[in-house]
Amino acid sequence: MTPTRDFIGYAGNLPVARWPNGARIAVNFCLNYEEGGELCILNGDDRSEVRISDVAVETRIGARDLNIESSYEYGARVGYWRLLRAFTDRGLSGTVNLVGRAAEANPLAVAEMVKAGFDLQLHGWRWIDHDALPEAEERDHIARQIDLATRLTGAAPIGYYAGMPSMNTRRLLIEAGNFLYDSDVYNDDLPYWSPDHPGHLLVPYSLDTNDSRFGRADRCYQVGGEFVQYITDSFDLLYAEGATRPQMMTVGLHARLIGRPGRIGALHRILDHMLAHEDVWICRRDHLARHWATEHPDPRVTG
Repeated sequence: MTPTRDFIGYAGNLPVARWPNGARIAVNFCLNYEEGGELCILNGDDRSEVRISDVAVETRIGARDLNIESSYEYGARVGYWRLLRAFTDRGLSGTVNLVGRAAEANPLAVAEMVKAGFDLQLHGWRWIDHDALPEAEERDHIARQIDLATRLTGAAPIGYYAGMPSMNTRRLLIEAGNFLYDSDVYNDDLPYWSPDHPGHLLVPYSLDTNDSRFGRADRCYQVGGEFVQYITDSFDLLYAEGATRPQMMTVGLHARLIGRPGRIGALHRILDHMLAHEDVWICRRDHLARHWATEHPDPRVTG
């Protein structure tokens, strides 16, 4: 059964990334656009969401939970605009992990992000566990997302991050025909080619350099400074290693979390810390993936 498990990877012999302009590190910020796509009775689910917010709730089968709904709405109403300004004020962009239903709930914020130069990495039609979906339904969800993203940007998306993929997800993406890569792996610091699907790139995502730890019951961040320290410590180590072997770093963000007044300053400090260093490429994920595919093509396809 695929995917194949691989405990060896690059085996210490890292490829030379050759990022643009000799950058020592490529940093991609992913803004998870999930608000409105989470579990909710109004979305036809049998319960409200319980994950990754400031509200600790118990599963309430068959009923709405207004506290969790309101907590998610904060991200769409307020948080995304704070995140957007943090990047545009510095002339930066990143990637939107786009949940289709969330974009339908608040198209204004995602349209402004696209306008500001962010690319779209599809993140499921709903923010749910895709393993519970029948294959035909997941295929339909992927097709709907491709259509939505194409209408928003004028081009078919090339990247996907389910977050909770099924055993069918990667195969369905490849069947769709337009995806260069997906990000449903956490097992490396650099991109690599799928061992099971020649020509399909895997660009690792990260759950440690991720503000979701503000909203997890275990190992939570309590204040913004903890997030700053962890992200800058990670950046500094990768930047140092990048002097000889350029590195990659992904930072995951959620508007309902980092977009709060007591936390958004942490993002400003992180961005300014990175910008204070030379040879740093703060980039979109599609640009990163295309660069890797050009510089390090899959030998099974090009050989």
